[in-house]
Amino acid sequence: MKLKLTAILLVFTVGVIFAQEKKWTLEECILYAEENNISIAQYELDLESTIIDESDAFGNFLPDASVSLNSQASTGLSFDPTNNQPVTTTIISASGGFTSSVSIFNGMRNINRLRRARMNSMANQYRLDDLKDDIRLGVADAYLNIISNKETLVTLKAQYAVTDQDLKRSAELVEAGVIPRGDLLEIEATAASQEQQIVNTENLVLISRINLAQLLQLTDYENFDVAEVDIEVPPSEVLNKSPKEIFATALTFRNDIKFSESNVELAEQDLKISKGALLPTLGAFFNYNTRYSDQENFNNITGLLETDSFKDQLWMNDGISYGLQLNVPIFSRFVNKNNIRRSEINVQKAELQFEQDKLDLETNINQAYVDVKSFAKAYEAAQKTLEATRLAYNYSKEKFDVGLMNAFDFSQAQSRVDNAEADAVRTKYDYIFRLKVLEFYFGIPLSLN
Repeated sequence: MKLKLTAILLVFTVGVIFAQEKKWTLEECILYAEENNISIAQYELDLESTIIDESDAFGNFLPDASVSLNSQASTGLSFDPTNNQPVTTTIISASGGFTSSVSIFNGMRNINRLRRARMNSMANQYRLDDLKDDIRLGVADAYLNIISNKETLVTLKAQYAVTDQDLKRSAELVEAGVIPRGDLLEIEATAASQEQQIVNTENLVLISRINLAQLLQLTDYENFDVAEVDIEVPPSEVLNKSPKEIFATALTFRNDIKFSESNVELAEQDLKISKGALLPTLGAFFNYNTRYSDQENFNNITGLLETDSFKDQLWMNDGISYGLQLNVPIFSRFVNKNNIRRSEINVQKAELQFEQDKLDLETNINQAYVDVKSFAKAYEAAQKTLEATRLAYNYSKEKFDVGLMNAFDFSQAQSRVDNAEADAVRTKYDYIFRLKVLEFYFGIPLSLN
């Protein structure tokens, strides 16, 4: 028993350690978000409802059927259900029947409703896929934000390590009387400023991890972290495309455009259903019924009053009715006319929304294209600035080491390098994300590879 308990504890401990050490990749985050996001779950339930609606629409083509049974006892004056004769006594009677009806023609509305149900199911699938697209972009943005903050933190710690070495060396020089104590204080101020930046960036890393965990519906924020990846600015074929080419490609596969287009088709189908109310409807029906009574009847053969058996009465008193029913609409108090007009307006609104969605997509693609170009230039400028400030810092350090520069000017050079490195990291990931967005519009899946 003790051995078994030890084994269980060991497995549990290994599981906990594994959970704590798990590092999430971007692909894992996207997949997990798709499987656990609440909004996606709600849209999936909406999709299941459309499948039920499709089943309802198909059922309109089938005949209905119902069976009715009735049993009662009456005392006093009542009517015998088998012969409709009045009797003054206690009578026990029963009746039953089977009824069925089917629609033969109803202005093509059943056909159009089935088509609409299938279109609506497809439209909800586009709606669900469009939501997944938005969540993928949101996850990618949050993921890159963590990577950016982590890289900034690494840079700040490296800078602080260099400053710490300068601080120790300056303290020795002050003790030796080589440099004034004011220079040491300047370096200490620089080190304190860098420590503050490190603390702030550590908080940014934590907050960005929490933001991504919330997107994934995870609550264990402390143990959640992303995989360590070295991301370089990737080459992309989309940079060789014009905004018009990207837009033309996006129109062929974007789920938001397909969803908007399907709404136009749904509105047109609703218009056909509304117009169907102007046409005649034809239906067929069939009815079988029988009845029983415990009253005695005169038997012409025996000359006696007798009560027929329950079984005999079922076939002796049964009846069948069947036929066709034609309804021709003449005047519906403007109901049909107004419904048709409403449907026509809905078609126009859906068409306008479709055009607006295409304009919005084209605007977003143009904005994304401009953003990519702008952030590419900003990243290139940040790289040049960083290179120049590093050279200036190295030159300043050489002068400071030989006493040709005071600590204040040296700390300013250090500060410029810090700012340039932070700006280079920020513009790098801003550019990568905008590039991924533009690729996403072109149909390239999100990936950091």
